[in-house]
Amino acid sequence: MVIKTRAALLQGPYNIELVEKELVCGEDEVIVKNHLMGICGSDKSFYRGYLPPKTAEFRQDPKFPFYLGHESGGIVVEVGSKVREYKVGDKVIAFGWNNNFGEYFKANVWEVQPVPEGLDMDIASLGEPIGCAMYSGLNSGVQLGDTVVVMGGGFAGQVVAQVAKKKGALNVVVVDVLEGKLALAKKLGADMVINAMKEDPIEVVKELTKGKGADVVVEAAGSEQSINQATEMVKHNGKFVWYSWVTTPVNLNISRWHDDGIEFVNTCLVHHTKYERYVWAFDSLRPVVQGLIDIKSLITNEFKLDQLKEAFDLVDKDDTAIKVILRP
Repeated sequence: MVIKTRAALLQGPYNIELVEKELVCGEDEVIVKNHLMGICGSDKSFYRGYLPPKTAEFRQDPKFPFYLGHESGGIVVEVGSKVREYKVGDKVIAFGWNNNFGEYFKANVWEVQPVPEGLDMDIASLGEPIGCAMYSGLNSGVQLGDTVVVMGGGFAGQVVAQVAKKKGALNVVVVDVLEGKLALAKKLGADMVINAMKEDPIEVVKELTKGKGADVVVEAAGSEQSINQATEMVKHNGKFVWYSWVTTPVNLNISRWHDDGIEFVNTCLVHHTKYERYVWAFDSLRPVVQGLIDIKSLITNEFKLDQLKEAFDLVDKDDTAIKVILRP
């Protein structure tokens, strides 16, 4: 059966459009009808023309024209002849780069994940970014009584900050340059917020910790300045938790990494093997199912798929937007 859909094609920087596609289900594939889609920070980078070198994560070359989209979830409408893991009607989360900005998308079996029982489909459709951020928070090494700094008050940073507090951190500090994001972080439980445009976050953290530095610093802002600030504010033998994906070269002061024995923790769930991700995603999403983490407050803007261009224009120009979603 041929399923016709419209899907996003990025022709070049700032040039995105919906094009018609025909999807034919392969023997080890599924076709999914989307419930909703989310715009990732990496999508914004690609939209601006910052494509990374080819990595194992891609199933297509990172060059223009580029079929964009990976955050979504929905209902399986067709399964291949060799598929035993899913059946028509199953609810799934996308965990692959499958041109997910569309009414339908096609994926290999291992590029989708069953929706945990009890998870609302609006939230489940954002299961990939939620799962990644939750995994980062849960595996950040945060201990009871720690001082934790989260660099970046975007979607992932807000989730990680909530998890750190729930894990027993004494002080959770969120650093950003936008007052709206900082106010939301306070509302969601952060103990302190720092506007890096108004204060030196390194000095504030050093004062808070009596000169020792933070036990754990989570880098979720994705800029050269943020990475170097995180390097300076983590304590001797502290934990530097890596979350961001930086797609262009940056200059880093790595002397401290060696000289102060900083422990680096790479918490990017989606970039582990497909087998590890399949197991860890359930545990990562469990606190969300239990209502321990506020996700809905992070959804700031909603568009229809027909408004794809307007949605990306907003994401590009309005940094106060945290999670922008589209519905088919």
